[in-house]
Amino acid sequence: QVQLVESGGGLVQAGGSLRLSCVVSGGTFSSYAMGWFRQAPGKAREFVAIIRRSGSSTYCADSVKGRFTISRDNAKNTLYLQMNSLKPEDTAVYYCAAGVKSYSTLWPEYDYWGQGTQVTVSS
Repeated sequence: QVQLVESGGGLVQAGGSLRLSCVVSGGTFSSYAMGWFRQAPGKAREFVAIIRRSGSSTYCADSVKGRFTISRDNAKNTLYLQMNSLKPEDTAVYYCAAGVKSYSTLWPEYDYWGQGTQVTVSS
């Protein structure tokens, strides 16, 4: 069974940084396109960033472009999201997702999800 476990969330002041990690087990990590999505209370889940199987290509949402960087280490079965210059509007539960065939900004197209990690940015 494929499992994804996020970590690295927490409370940070506006302008600060956090690095999220997602460790994947039970599957072949290098066969998955990976993505980060986030969801604030009362809001829809939204796309943050995606990365191809090999890490050769990435794409970020306009709201985080220039501030967030998605990366992966296939040798460690780990996905990362480096978040800099954090804003209060970045406050959300952040989820990592694995897709067998999809490199997509649409969360329903992913096959596996983690439980999420809370990121809170104070103003």
